[in-house]
Amino acid sequence: MNYIEVIDYLYGRLPMFTRDGSSAFKKDLTNIRALCAALENPEKAFKAVHIAGTNGKGSSSHMLAAVLQTAGYRTGLYTSPHLLDFRERIKINGVLIPQAYVIDFVKNNQSLIETIQPSFFEVTVAMAFRYFADMHVDIAVIETGLGGRLDSTNIISPIVTLITNIGYDHMNMLGNSLAEIAYEKAGIIKSHTPIVISERQQAIEHVFINRAQELVAPIFFASDEWKIDEIAVDTEFQYLKAIPEKEKPFETLELCLDLKGSYQQKNLPGVLSTIRILKEIGFTVSENELVDGLEGVQKLTGLMGRWQRLSAQPLTICDTGHNEDGWKEVIKNITRTPFEKLHMVIGVMRDKDLEHMLTLLPKEANFYFCSPAFQRALPAIDLQSQAANYGLVGEAYDSVQHAVETAGQIASKEDLIFIGGSTFVVAEALPLFQ
Repeated sequence: MNYIEVIDYLYGRLPMFTRDGSSAFKKDLTNIRALCAALENPEKAFKAVHIAGTNGKGSSSHMLAAVLQTAGYRTGLYTSPHLLDFRERIKINGVLIPQAYVIDFVKNNQSLIETIQPSFFEVTVAMAFRYFADMHVDIAVIETGLGGRLDSTNIISPIVTLITNIGYDHMNMLGNSLAEIAYEKAGIIKSHTPIVISERQQAIEHVFINRAQELVAPIFFASDEWKIDEIAVDTEFQYLKAIPEKEKPFETLELCLDLKGSYQQKNLPGVLSTIRILKEIGFTVSENELVDGLEGVQKLTGLMGRWQRLSAQPLTICDTGHNEDGWKEVIKNITRTPFEKLHMVIGVMRDKDLEHMLTLLPKEANFYFCSPAFQRALPAIDLQSQAANYGLVGEAYDSVQHAVETAGQIASKEDLIFIGGSTFVVAEALPLFQ
């Protein structure tokens, strides 16, 4: 098999959440343990930071990886889903896993895959762990896929764990209350292992505190440790001041982030507190390396889709935020962006909570409803119909490309085009601007 055939095999043969929904989510760790046991338990061969959360875990993972590789560490990074290339999921120092490694891994383990019959996600996790072990990374930043307790990544023994914002998403699998969702995320907390919570949320903080006490895990609420002040924002960066409130591994930091979404101000304390703990464990990260890493996250790691500017005239922005909290942050960023008229190219998955999303969207915008090429995607005509109940007016388009191109033709140079609603809408829009 060549690379394209291998990827087609993985997509077509294995249960896949992005295609099949909750039926592809394995509610135990049996398969991943069997896979990794047959691969000589590569997850035990490297140090790791484990990250879970509803929103912010991807950005936080990339920020941590950028800082660590700037500090000179050979840094693995496992995230999901990908936008343009499967290999985005598995990187070392920002470089995608080679096609040849993916081919060899699948060919050499095809009989194992056929025997165990894992999900697509389970295979990619096992591949990442084997690759990081083979390449002798100094440390790997591992992002959970969904939840935490039963996520395939949860067989690692990290040196520190980080949990970002908790919000409503995937309730059919994780629970209908914030406390239930937090319980699933808290499943990555390990015995005697420091746990950082990015944002103290009073309604659910007891879930993390109780679990940490049970496991004798030191717990730190990063929002208590750092105060973040916004200084300015321009087209390239947001300028922030991070003021230490308690522990002082650094003095007050003047930071320039190339990730421009205002929601990064919620993620930043968790990243800074995790770096503090890594320094206490024995990692060496200077203030200059921290500052430089955060200034170049996109360049260093290849992160895409976080309040990313695609075009200047008209200003075109994409963002992968796709649940209620994610949309609130998107709307906040739209509000602080100057423009004459707003054009929104929107598509969603069938299993998303539309009521909470649609009530947030601005009625004065021109909407371009579309459907990404996924079986789980809600047809554009259905999204248009439901949006009309909330006073949102626009046309339905047969593809993301058609919607994006039409918005570009209609918008003036002073307007704003926003593209989002789903990671998969962003994934189909990105190539149109490259």
